[in-house]
Amino acid sequence: MVPSTDEPLAERPARLLTDPLVTAAREAGEDLAVTFVDHDASPDGVAWSLSWAELHERVRTVAAWLQQRCEPGERVAIMAPQGLEYVTGFLGAVHAGLIAVPLFTPDLPGHGDRLARVLDSCAPSCALTGKSSFDQVREQIRDGSPRHCAAVDTLPATLADEYRPPSTGPHDLAYLQYTSGSTRVPAGVELTHANVLANADQALRAYGGNEPGAVSVSWLPLFHDMGLVLSVAAPLVGGLPSVLMDPVAFLQRPGRWLRLLSDHPGSISAAPNFAYDFCAARVSDEEKAWLQLDEVVSLINGSEPVRPETLHRFNEAFADCGLRPETHRCSYGLAEATVFVSVTDSGSEPRVAGFSREQLALGRARPPQGTEAVSDLVSCGRPVGQRVAVVDPDSHTVLPDGGVGEIWVHGPNTGQGYWGRDEQDTFGVELADAEPVGAGELPADGWLRTGDLGVLDGGELFVTGRMKDVIIIDGRNHYPQDVELTVEQAHPAVRKHHTAAFAISAAEGERLVVVAEYGRRVAASDRDPAEITSAVRSAVSAEHGVLLSDLVLVEPDTVPRTSSGKVARRLCRERYLEADHA
Repeated sequence: MVPSTDEPLAERPARLLTDPLVTAAREAGEDLAVTFVDHDASPDGVAWSLSWAELHERVRTVAAWLQQRCEPGERVAIMAPQGLEYVTGFLGAVHAGLIAVPLFTPDLPGHGDRLARVLDSCAPSCALTGKSSFDQVREQIRDGSPRHCAAVDTLPATLADEYRPPSTGPHDLAYLQYTSGSTRVPAGVELTHANVLANADQALRAYGGNEPGAVSVSWLPLFHDMGLVLSVAAPLVGGLPSVLMDPVAFLQRPGRWLRLLSDHPGSISAAPNFAYDFCAARVSDEEKAWLQLDEVVSLINGSEPVRPETLHRFNEAFADCGLRPETHRCSYGLAEATVFVSVTDSGSEPRVAGFSREQLALGRARPPQGTEAVSDLVSCGRPVGQRVAVVDPDSHTVLPDGGVGEIWVHGPNTGQGYWGRDEQDTFGVELADAEPVGAGELPADGWLRTGDLGVLDGGELFVTGRMKDVIIIDGRNHYPQDVELTVEQAHPAVRKHHTAAFAISAAEGERLVVVAEYGRRVAASDRDPAEITSAVRSAVSAEHGVLLSDLVLVEPDTVPRTSSGKVARRLCRERYLEADHA
């Protein structure tokens, strides 16, 4: 068990997520609150900003419009493009005393079915968007449940005077954060005002957001848990400015993100692991000449497994730009805990530890002996304002340091449950041996089961994989991310971070299957399926001691991904079986 690096958060006066906005508008009204850098308007970006007073007025306008149409407890779907409209729509729904549901516009490629399922689940009464997406959203919900649809940037400002503070309490729901659906159908995590305020405080403490001059900079989508807390909730609670850009603008030119970091000293930002590799590979020397990254406070790496070689490549690529290796803050989190759980220590490079791959598969974290294969894992650090334990998922007993088990979380930031579901096996779970352990005492109940596998080593958390993703062949466990890395390194024609490994059932037992994309820049003449398959089979056999039953090579952007960008292994497996490959 790892206790919090700080004492659990003390009891606070009752307050709501939007209370800090009211205070900021009154005490620092002319200061900048949020800026959206629009790269559609200009390749170099055009900045649109709101002060705290302007943001407060727009939020009250949206809230008043909603209060005239919705009853307390009803849901409001936020389906706006990335930008100021999204922020005002989300905060307007919360300020009205309603339950916001952060979603996306209907034109997000590959996620139409997911959007329909989520709308069916939450049954919103209203939908908020921007005028550029109004027709799309209205068409999407015309045959659905929402009664009303509005473009928040067209509502008259005079409505703000009609706003009335709701009788909402800190333990009422602020929003539903729908999971990405990487291992199952998306579920809406119920998050209260108190949950979000607690996690925002934890994140501000962990990443330096309470320091003078801190600013949040992000391209992460606002419907994603990390993007919403990093760009909206934490800046709101901490009173620091937030600078946003569109995810598509980042994917088009990743140097735009780094330029924003350079232009905003004191910046705190976050991205999944692939984004750091993407920057190292795609940002040109000409772009680097304009970058000054020595005053970046924190670069959070989370949402997907952190790879040691990615940290090395990114550090090496931007060392001449002043980037400090200790700026990296590798983290663990999940929507069920609002988002943030643990982080590596400030002022130190993230620790990389080598464990025996064979011993990890057997449930033990041990250094490799002799010629044993090694799994290099990056630490996700220690929890802040909450507790983490590694638990035997069957007996619900806490494992000692070095034991691989399920990660459990306990803190004021853990959600209340899944909307419309009875999930007693996920939230509010009891430990079987709640006794003092190490430096802190373990609570008996109120634990969140994450479904993630991990190990504690030297007081730090290392995440080893997802329980539902573990591949079991001939009685041996294999972590899919290890197999995927081996495949991606086996041949230069295989695209990095776009590979899915999973098992399928056959008469002779479980079989290993990998679906891998060709690299975007791989010429047709370099696509030799027989050569690639031979190289991959040999590498998987040598590294993991298992026979690769099938390698399916596909075009770029074919392997399905969740709305947050993770490889959707479950969906990939389903498509493989539907194609009758088995």
